[in-house]
Amino acid sequence: MKVCLASLSDREGWGRIGVTLPDYDVAALREKTAAEPAWIHFGAGNIFRAFLCALQQDLLNRGLTDRGIIAADTFDVDNIRTIYGGFENLTLSVTLKPDGTTDRAILAPVTEALVAQPSEAADWARLKEIFRAPSLQMVSYTITEKGYALTPGAADGGPEKARHAMAVTAALLYERWQHGAHPIAVVSMDNCSHNGEKLRGAVLAVAQQWVRDGLVPGCFVRWLSDGTQVTFPWTMIDKITPRPAPSVEQGLTADGVEGMAPVVTPRGTYLAPFVNAERPQYLVVEDSFPNGRPPLEKAGVLFTDRDTVNRVERMKVTTCLNPLHTALAVYGCLLGYTLIADEMKDPDLVRLVRRIGYDEGLPVVTDPGILSPRAFIDEVIGERLPNVFMPDTPQRIATDTSQKVPIRFGETIKSYVADPERDPASLVGIPLAVAGWLRYLLAVDDEGKPMACSSDPLLEKLQAALAGVTLGDPASVGDRLRPILSDPALFGSDLYAAGLGEKIERMLAEELEGPGAVRAALRRYL
Repeated sequence: MKVCLASLSDREGWGRIGVTLPDYDVAALREKTAAEPAWIHFGAGNIFRAFLCALQQDLLNRGLTDRGIIAADTFDVDNIRTIYGGFENLTLSVTLKPDGTTDRAILAPVTEALVAQPSEAADWARLKEIFRAPSLQMVSYTITEKGYALTPGAADGGPEKARHAMAVTAALLYERWQHGAHPIAVVSMDNCSHNGEKLRGAVLAVAQQWVRDGLVPGCFVRWLSDGTQVTFPWTMIDKITPRPAPSVEQGLTADGVEGMAPVVTPRGTYLAPFVNAERPQYLVVEDSFPNGRPPLEKAGVLFTDRDTVNRVERMKVTTCLNPLHTALAVYGCLLGYTLIADEMKDPDLVRLVRRIGYDEGLPVVTDPGILSPRAFIDEVIGERLPNVFMPDTPQRIATDTSQKVPIRFGETIKSYVADPERDPASLVGIPLAVAGWLRYLLAVDDEGKPMACSSDPLLEKLQAALAGVTLGDPASVGDRLRPILSDPALFGSDLYAAGLGEKIERMLAEELEGPGAVRAALRRYL
């Protein structure tokens, strides 16, 4: 069995190994989308394939749309040429369910896959043609939060020299403005706060630089800034799509599917012809589309206003998922775990995340109204985190923790400080998570063995601040934590002023008593 267009006629063969196929005419879809494109997506990685493509396939299977998605990538040519080009733009999607079974499907909504760089002349010409089309309703992104960060020179010297994702976006919108200035929605679907605002700010910054350099007229920026013509909706997305799992590859190969081996591209991207992901998924979108949109609400997407999107994102990031993930990440590394799911078999760690989520977070959670915070956290703790078939690691989740703690823990702490009926000093799980992170930064596990820390932009600075803090010497904590715990940039507030600094100092000192002290501290406090 091969994932290719010709094999789609073998419904019986695919059915024998549990793979469902598209229920629509793929050739007709490609012809219609080429002539009248409606949706183009940048950042054609795993979450795009497992989530957004599956949503569109659902609509196509039910005859609710007649257009597919055009995929583009500014970062990795090999993703487009090898993964999409090598499999005729088809994806084999595998849903990993907690009971150990899987759902398999070949997804075919992607009608073209293009490299979004002017140096790729044919692809660049086609992209400009797509952006000129009056039918184009939205351009969306899953390029990670780093993709919106502008570095010196990101404006790239004008539209025809664009390389940075934001410069490419500005260049293609400039093409649209020059050929009719048709309305369009520019939609970040990345997992970061106020993502639409980040995207809008970055695109406008590039365009404004071009105006200052005399490369484009000022009226282009006025069009970009006109919220009736170009919108940048906010979204909240949630679906865990880890790197391709060896067990999934082995299962597909054993069932006779050829060519499923992952590859590592020259840019360091780990890719496979298949994608694996959990079942639960959420996409909440500000309904601001000046040129129309696909009826994605019929596939489960929640369309609402900006304030509600913000409340849903805040609920997830500050209470119901992300704080639990970070706590599991740092303690999982310290206790020798390599899978998040295995941590959920550990009673001490389950008590920790339940304390952070239910006891400390839910009383001050932002309730978005369209999703139940308690039901969300029930699913996280009961189904998502314990899913043994999700190959997600604490080491991956521990990446960039210094950038996460202000929101994941700091916001709940600030809520306690602001409420006269609540005492921040009553918190236990959150200060334990902070103490565990500081203990993790020492790069020594609970057995006293050296341990690698995941990448973090503040890793060297924080480890230098903790120099001299030593396992086996609790007194070495001294006053070394004060510059860290009093830093509002790290935690959103001064944790000493909040009444938590000394508590965290004590917790860390107890976790330094010797091998096994981390485990002992968890049991003592929980």
